[in-house]
Amino acid sequence: MENNTHESVRTRISVDTPLDTSLSRNLQNIAKLTDNSSDVIIKTGMVCGNRIAVLTCEGMTSTDTLAELIYGKLNSLGNAEGMPPDALIAHFFEVYMIAAEQLDIQKLGDLVLKMQSGFAVILVDGCTRAIGIGIQGYKSRGIDEPSAELNVRGSREGFCEVIRTNMSMIRRRIKSPTLVFDLHTVGDRSNTDVCLCYISDKVAPELLENVRQRLESIDLNTILESGYIQPYFEGEGGWFFSECGTCERPDTFAAKLYEGRVGILVDGTPFALVVPHLFIESFQTLDDYTQKPFYAFFIRLVRLCAYFITLFLPGAYVAIASYNPEMLPSALILNLAAAEQTAPFSLMVECLFIHFMYEILREAGIRLPRPIGHAIGVVGGLVIGDITVSAGLVGAPMVLVVALSGLCSFVVPTMYEKIVVLRFLYIIAGGVFGLYGLMVMAGAVIIKMCSLNTYGVPYMAPISPFSPKAMRDVLVRAGWKKMAHGDVTVQSLNGAI
Repeated sequence: MENNTHESVRTRISVDTPLDTSLSRNLQNIAKLTDNSSDVIIKTGMVCGNRIAVLTCEGMTSTDTLAELIYGKLNSLGNAEGMPPDALIAHFFEVYMIAAEQLDIQKLGDLVLKMQSGFAVILVDGCTRAIGIGIQGYKSRGIDEPSAELNVRGSREGFCEVIRTNMSMIRRRIKSPTLVFDLHTVGDRSNTDVCLCYISDKVAPELLENVRQRLESIDLNTILESGYIQPYFEGEGGWFFSECGTCERPDTFAAKLYEGRVGILVDGTPFALVVPHLFIESFQTLDDYTQKPFYAFFIRLVRLCAYFITLFLPGAYVAIASYNPEMLPSALILNLAAAEQTAPFSLMVECLFIHFMYEILREAGIRLPRPIGHAIGVVGGLVIGDITVSAGLVGAPMVLVVALSGLCSFVVPTMYEKIVVLRFLYIIAGGVFGLYGLMVMAGAVIIKMCSLNTYGVPYMAPISPFSPKAMRDVLVRAGWKKMAHGDVTVQSLNGAI
């Protein structure tokens, strides 16, 4: 019976309830809506003959700013002549410039939301409106070097968890009136700030409208990371292929906005989203544009070779050694035969087993505390690798293949998830059907990738369909003197709708 009464009170007092003229009733409604939360701080007093209340959320506001700008102003008015409630509220809007954000609040839900976002809210008895003053001062991690996207030259700044700090880092790099930030509140319970970032004279109107429609279709209650909303911005291949890219660097983020893309910042996470995302972008880094073109070409070639090695080497090794050993040199065949004599399993089972153990070690190294994780990764790899070979469970060549493929997988970290799954599929295809099965499986994946179209842009562009002008920044990077002539946006690629 008590629970039903409590729920009925919460139902009657909703977020759309307008503010009442009675200050006491407003405070009671706020206490009921927040369920008497301990972090809601209410300070009452008398100003100009009116009873007022200042509401803040503990830990979300700057106490120094609150005391200096708000309590200081209120105390200076405390002994002034009597003033009607509406005139007192208007005094703060029209006379005092307290903070950059001063909002007119008329609904109970808006009041609670702003208070929990770091605003100080002033209520006056006899007035149906409140003033929200932005004095955010919550603790947060400072700007630091990104953990995943490291570089040799360039900025050392990475996104942090505060969305407005991230917005300021982007504005520092694009001081243009065409850079637009469009803030939205998403999540029925978390009320998370999500910001769409774009350059108005670069982005295609159809792309921007599509992104906005997808943002409005999000029906999540809680959003704690950009990964929660990423599936909503993916296309039909988003279940496996990343048609929505992630970014941890403001300089890289700004460069993608110049190409006509839309960026998405989410409060509470340093990982931003960028749409549309193309396959070739996974092999490009900021260092490619700060170094000489010939070296950028060499490094991109190394990344591409590492991608093919980590993807196809284990499956090709299993297929060739099992079905076509004549393709190997005679000396290598003899060594392989000697190593596999005592192994009780087939090459495919060996390869799957050792790769599975490798993934377990990697996951353990990530989840454990950093000092222990490093020890587990190094010692565990050495011990398990040596014991499996000594016990005859796995041949020594197989350990070398797994180590090389595992090392190459970290050269293209943004594609690690897809590489792991595809590698297992290629091992099974090669072990069951040989090279024929491996090639059929690879062909099916390539056909699927070429068929994907995200936001009207082919996923494999500018390789397929081929765009000659855009190829100046794919594998071979042209010098800046040539790249400065004529901007290439994602909408101008061949095959883009």
